[in-house]
Amino acid sequence: MCGFAGAFDPGADSATMTRRLGAMAAALAHRGPDDEGLWNDPSAGVGLAFRRLAILDLSAFGHQPMVSAGGRYVIAYNGEVFNFQALRDELEAGGAKFRGGSDTEVMLAAFEAWGIVPSIARFVGMFAFALWDRRERKLHLVRDRVGIKPLYYGWSRGALLFGSELTSLRAHPAFEAAVDPSAMAAFLRFNFVPSPHAIFKGFAKLEPGCVRTFDLAVPRPGDPGALTRYWSLPEVARAGLEDPFAGSDAEALDLLAATLEEAVALRMIADVPLGAFLSGGIDSSLVVALMRARATGPVRTYTIAFAEPEYDEGPWARKVAERLGT
Repeated sequence: MCGFAGAFDPGADSATMTRRLGAMAAALAHRGPDDEGLWNDPSAGVGLAFRRLAILDLSAFGHQPMVSAGGRYVIAYNGEVFNFQALRDELEAGGAKFRGGSDTEVMLAAFEAWGIVPSIARFVGMFAFALWDRRERKLHLVRDRVGIKPLYYGWSRGALLFGSELTSLRAHPAFEAAVDPSAMAAFLRFNFVPSPHAIFKGFAKLEPGCVRTFDLAVPRPGDPGALTRYWSLPEVARAGLEDPFAGSDAEALDLLAATLEEAVALRMIADVPLGAFLSGGIDSSLVVALMRARATGPVRTYTIAFAEPEYDEGPWARKVAERLGT
């Protein structure tokens, strides 16, 4: 799963920043039991913390926060870019060199070669990350297209705090835990806090498909940052309605099958064993069937069962597991 956190903490020296970042990372230990990394630049007032759950490149070459080969960018990143190998091949053809096999290193090389937003538009995956541009002194917070990975941010007592969970932000001494009344009202009405709001005053969730950029060369406490929307679900839906599929039913089925097979295949790239949640419904059963068709070894499936028969899908999941041999 992984988790990251960070702060623009002006005035703090390196030892102080390291201690504060360590506390933020410790609050995320449950997200990443395999490794911890801390990085800070006191001259810029910026620091990043990371907890790792290793999926790709289990070696030290996957350690984060990671600095790009040219030294311009530093990233702390939670997620997976599934098409990283194709991007790596293209970057290598253009002269890029790589030390390890992680998607993180590929992302950094892409930023140096193609720029930030053009690179993100080419990433197929689920991700949230903080990217520090050391040359321009800009902090970019980025979230995947549909918001699979979480990212919170906000200003408190002159510090800009950000991370995968509010628990990590609360570990920083500048954090003020003042409840936002409008967010509380929404929670009481909907049983959750709708995006982009967060439960604490001054903090928010980064919206899906967005980049929020803070110019910290001339910092302004409370600055909401510049928002760039690189992908929009309503726009994609409108484009589909304006240009509908013109093929036959058989061609549509073939295209759907090829798309699903490609999507599942990309998500099976890992250096650790993979499994799947199986409810016995159409969606999860299809995903597991496609996994089983590609797997060279056993596929493990997991089901959440309930004591109440009207909610329990366990019997259906068992039927599918027995049929597919998982």
